[in-house]
Amino acid sequence: MARHEFQPGKLVAGLFLTAAGVTYAGDAGGWWDTPWFAIIPVVTGGLCLAGAVAFLTHGLRRRRLRRGAGVSG
Repeated sequence: MARHEFQPGKLVAGLFLTAAGVTYAGDAGGWWDTPWFAIIPVVTGGLCLAGAVAFLTHGLRRRRLRRGAGVSG
């Protein structure tokens, strides 16, 4: 199996979108009542948080690569 880098921003986005899907599935199944506008802050907040996590991850990896290049170069 090919290895790939871990991308926590995509994980966060997936978790929030899955939560939105489960919320609507529960509403459709009749388990609870969800207003139509309740998902907007969940999805928007999740995507903003995922973007922030991806930005931080990118910065940390870039810094680590720069630091590693300075030591061995």
